[in-house]
Amino acid sequence: MKKIIFKAVPFNKDLVTLALESGVDAVLTEAAKVDAVRALGRVEVLSEADLPTLPLASKADEEAAVAQLKAGRQVSLAKGWEIIPVENILAQGGGLGLECESLDRAVLAAGILERGADMIVVLPEAAGDLKKIVAELKLSQGRMELQRAEVTEIVSAGLGHRVCVDTISMLRRGQGMLIGNSSAFTFLVHAETESNPYVAARPFRVNAGAVHAYAVLPGDKTCYLEELSAGREVLIVGADGSTSLTSVGRVKVEVRPMLKITARVKTADGCDVTGQVFLQNAETIRVTGVDGKPISVVTLKPGDEILVRTDAAGRHFGMRICEDIKEA
Repeated sequence: MKKIIFKAVPFNKDLVTLALESGVDAVLTEAAKVDAVRALGRVEVLSEADLPTLPLASKADEEAAVAQLKAGRQVSLAKGWEIIPVENILAQGGGLGLECESLDRAVLAAGILERGADMIVVLPEAAGDLKKIVAELKLSQGRMELQRAEVTEIVSAGLGHRVCVDTISMLRRGQGMLIGNSSAFTFLVHAETESNPYVAARPFRVNAGAVHAYAVLPGDKTCYLEELSAGREVLIVGADGSTSLTSVGRVKVEVRPMLKITARVKTADGCDVTGQVFLQNAETIRVTGVDGKPISVVTLKPGDEILVRTDAAGRHFGMRICEDIKEA
């Protein structure tokens, strides 16, 4: 994940406050203003000596930057940098920051060589884009390909321990978490964004399923729902495939009546891939239709189309492995 640093040179209290509220990782300021920044919030504060800014206008500048990185020092390249010399530098060492004066430049800096700079140094002229920069580079996890699946069966599964995941974010219609019996077939379980005459909406909540189920996490990892706890980052997925990060605020595990839902995806070669998920039997629990609208498990029926994600099976402690494995 990229480290986002706001460069408060010259020091400006209002801009530093905005940077802290936007969620930057660190603030870079003049040595004399380090304590003034620390007084505004709990954040890493760097002086210009900690992260010197180097020009990049010649081959000699490029070589000087590489020498600093190879010596184990972190440096930032002044705005106006060009892609080819930055690629040459990135190929030879880590610890590189790039000054960015706009959202577009920050996105570009984060993607050079499909790896990007280690640090995005946001200049004061980009302060108006700070929230967008943080959202794009830290919260967004790219796009995820979802598939249409046909529901084939909904059956009662008796009582079981289900996990209710309360996040620290307000989720929107079409968003939820990918949950399933197998890491190779997960269902987009919708957040509780909808209200009804009996229960108010709780848009921070995903009533995610049984304790044994897999949850898809950031960084191409999974975990069992039972392993989630306060403070752990989870992946939020939208019906359009967009993704973002949030953290768990609280987890509730309770005994509830459960349903087993089975669905299938037809592959390009005509084969059927089947998956299951166990969800609480209650009107407020919903999966996601192909139109992005939530469908209550109470009204769900065979033949309905919902959104799922299929993948290759095989995980060890949540990390992808190559293994001949079958999960049912």
